Amino acid sequence: MIMEIHKFDKIRPYTDEEIPSAMQRLADHPQLESVLAYLYPGQDFHQHQERIRGFTTIWDFQKGIMEHAVNKIVKDTSSGFTYEGYDRLQRGKGYLFVSNHRDIVLDSALLQLVLYVHNLDTSEISFGDNLMSSDFVVDFGKSNKMFKVLRNANPREFYTNSLLLSQYIRDAIVQRNSSVWIAQRNGRTKDGFDGTEQGILKMFDMSGSGRFVDDFAELNIVPMSVSYEYEPCDILKTNELYVSRRQKYVKMPGEDFNSILTGFMQFKGGIHFVAAPPLSRQQIEASCLAGDRNDRLKALGQLMDDRIIPNYKLWKTNYMAYDLLHESHSYAGFYSPSDLEAFRSYMHYKLSALEGEQQELEELFLTIYANPVVNRRRYSL
Repeated sequence: MIMEIHKFDKIRPYTDEEIPSAMQRLADHPQLESVLAYLYPGQDFHQHQERIRGFTTIWDFQKGIMEHAVNKIVKDTSSGFTYEGYDRLQRGKGYLFVSNHRDIVLDSALLQLVLYVHNLDTSEISFGDNLMSSDFVVDFGKSNKMFKVLRNANPREFYTNSLLLSQYIRDAIVQRNSSVWIAQRNGRTKDGFDGTEQGILKMFDMSGSGRFVDDFAELNIVPMSVSYEYEPCDILKTNELYVSRRQKYVKMPGEDFNSILTGFMQFKGGIHFVAAPPLSRQQIEASCLAGDRNDRLKALGQLMDDRIIPNYKLWKTNYMAYDLLHESHSYAGFYSPSDLEAFRSYMHYKLSALEGEQQELEELFLTIYANPVVNRRRYSL
């Protein structure tokens, strides 16, 4: 791997040269046994432990562990995983996958599976430093091409960290032809209402030459849509929205890790990913000509949303939630009465774990599922 190692030491993933020692640490970590018990139920722990000790490259780890892990999650917790648009991408070319964000780990993990199926190199993955909560998670993540997004900094540190992140992403794509996945916003969408944050685009722009069209065109931006029939961590998101209406929401220790595990284990129904065509120089130039730099960044965000939102697959759960929330029958043709009754039962079962005003909790829960329909309606009216 060719990169400015020392410049990016604070955030970069491991190199192949660092994998053997990372594998030894993973193999010796007490948390590994429970992970392998889930991935390989009933199989000999020590056999897989020794197999991990033998991995010497990132690819060994991704092929030997991660491919099986993601396939198992799909098999055990979904009714099917479909995807489209990735066949137009070229092997050996770096892309910046910018997607809506619904699950802390699965969004990017499932992308790696799709890239592998299409004989494309796996991407590097942005991962908040708040999520790298233990040595085990750090070794696991950085061996899987995850790089840190540094958060919780004062204004001066925030600028420095953002510039470093921007430089790292541009270096990966332009200099090393390595693809990168990053969310369209800071953190997961909690309320189901997706949109590209201008701050993310400003961060990309920080490492550029000052020529707007050139700087964004060379990133080969692929707007990507991820959609789940059953929202990962829907009950956790409902609780966070409920508490946030009353006070500043403060995460408990270990809460992010619990969200990761919940995202893995929760039944997700259908899953669908779409990669829109990479934004071309001509599209960026035509859409982002007018106004000052902020106006152009806003136009670029809209250009991306115009590809992410229409490509989001709406499920009957979304249509049912919209109709329940609005006491309508607008989308009754997309589901049956028995579907609606099952969805009501699912909602009541999930909400039974929460304390609070039941009607308000139901409203928040339904909003998470209904907002993708609201988002899409802006494109059909």
